[in-house]
Amino acid sequence: MRRFLLYQRFRSGVKKLKSTVYHEPSLWPLDFDGVTLMTLHDLTHVHYPQTQPRERLREIERRLPKALAQSSLIFTDSAFIAQEARRHYAIAADKIRVAPLGCSARFHPRSAAVLRPQLQRLQLHMRRYFLCLGTLEPRKNTLLALSAYLRLPPAMRQAYPLLLVGLRGWGQAEWSRPLEQAIASGQVRALGYQDDDTVAALLAGACALLFPSRYEGFGLPVLEAMASATPVITCRRGAIPEVAAEAALYVEPDDVDACSHALATIAEDTPLQHRLATMGLERARHFSWARCAQITAAGYRQAGSM
Repeated sequence: MRRFLLYQRFRSGVKKLKSTVYHEPSLWPLDFDGVTLMTLHDLTHVHYPQTQPRERLREIERRLPKALAQSSLIFTDSAFIAQEARRHYAIAADKIRVAPLGCSARFHPRSAAVLRPQLQRLQLHMRRYFLCLGTLEPRKNTLLALSAYLRLPPAMRQAYPLLLVGLRGWGQAEWSRPLEQAIASGQVRALGYQDDDTVAALLAGACALLFPSRYEGFGLPVLEAMASATPVITCRRGAIPEVAAEAALYVEPDDVDACSHALATIAEDTPLQHRLATMGLERARHFSWARCAQITAAGYRQAGSM
């Protein structure tokens, strides 16, 4: 019913605007008589089907192949997803345009003096906490972050709390007990959802962003951390290496000891912090919403001439 009502509004808008090109930024487009383009952000439904409600997964599997076939051009956020789309759906390479994402201007380096009022409200200090950002679900691999953190020496955990920022997702039963125990100790703080400005401030002040995701179509938090001059610990999975290149510390998604060692190393090695911050800032300059818009607009122009 929701999709039916959306389609009625869509038809009314198309008729009013006399549209000739339609870009659908989600998984399957609505019916359209003109030229259709779409964005395929990732193939989570292929690799992690359990993250989708059963009914939605059934609709994706039924509709997406047709949507990809009817689209004149397909945008992806990364070359990694473009390659996956070509391999999994046998899409011709000349039908795909890679339009890497950009980073909001709110993510930038900030001094301790600027951050002090916001951090003091949360009883935090500049570069004296670790940040894990993203929906709390198995694909984001929060269990690795928590397990690695809990292997740090007690004195380091006392000095460097771990902040979990993000909505609660599915599949938390397997690690809710250790999380509850860590929260009770005060060393892990589950802050839940935070607004954009708070997230930007927390990123800019963190000792490191811990982002051990198993699969990403881009990895926007990694880019936002680098743009904030904050070191990143992450995994060589999905499109993340395409974003971070060599400006991050990489660990395997199941190697708790290596992840714990990376946390301790960054906390104790100030020159390494500075080096990763400098490399991250330089890497972040390769991405911008202006470039993303230019590639997208070029796709529109090409589609309009088809």
